[in-house]
Amino acid sequence: MLTGKIALVTGASRGIGRQTAITLARYGATVVINYNGAKERAEETAALIQEMGGRAVCYGCNVADYKAVETMMKEIVTQHGALDILVNNAGVTKDGLLLKMSEEDYDTVVDVNLKGTFHCIRHSARQMVKQRYGRIVNLSSVVGVYGNAGQVNYSASKAGIVGITKSAAKELGSRGITVNAVAPGFIVTEMTDAMPEDAKKQVTDRIAMKRLGRTEDVAELVAFLASDLAAYITGQVICVDGGMSI
Repeated sequence: MLTGKIALVTGASRGIGRQTAITLARYGATVVINYNGAKERAEETAALIQEMGGRAVCYGCNVADYKAVETMMKEIVTQHGALDILVNNAGVTKDGLLLKMSEEDYDTVVDVNLKGTFHCIRHSARQMVKQRYGRIVNLSSVVGVYGNAGQVNYSASKAGIVGITKSAAKELGSRGITVNAVAPGFIVTEMTDAMPEDAKKQVTDRIAMKRLGRTEDVAELVAFLASDLAAYITGQVICVDGGMSI
C-alpha cells in the first residue's frame, strides 16, 4: 500500500507516534522517526521496524524550532530523494486550570503542538509541490473539537490544527497533496496509564464502546489517509474515539 514511499513521523519515539511509524513501515514505507530528546526510545522504534524487515532511520529535531525543521526537511530529501508522507504527531501537555495556568505552560504547548505542525507543513510542502504529490496527516484530538476542562492550552493547540488542516487542504489540493486530521479520543498510552482508576472509569463511562482505544486504531487510519486509497479525501477531521463524541 505504501511501498516506495518516504514518510516522516514526528514524535515517533513512543505511543501513537511509535505505532504509526511501525504501521507505515509494515505497509512498505521507509520511515524517518523524528524525536526530541528521547533518542534511545526513537532507536528502539527503528529497531522494531528493522526487526520486521522494514526500513527506518532516526532524526533528532525540536519541531518548535522553525530553522531546525527546515534543515530536517532538506536533509530528508537529500538523503532519500523525496518526501511523500508527513505525519504531524509530536505533542506535549501542560495541564492546569485556566485561572492557574502560566504563560510559559500555555506557550510551550502551543509552540510544539500548533507551531510545530505549521513548521513541518511549511517546510515539507515545497518538496511535495515539486513532486505534485503528498499526504499530510495531522494529529488533532477530540478535545480540540469539543474542549476539556484543565486543558485550555492543549485544546487550543489541537483546535488550531483543525484550522491548519482545512486551510492547507484548500491551498495544496490542486497540487496533488491531501491534508487531513485524525482526532483520537482516549487511547491506551503512557499518558492514560498514569490516570487514576476512578478517572479512567469516568472517561470509559462516556465512551459508547465502553473501553479505551488502542494505538493501532489510530495508526491504521493514518496509514489509510497516507495511501492512495484516500486520494480523494482531504480537509477532513476524523475522530477515533469509540463514540465518545456522539
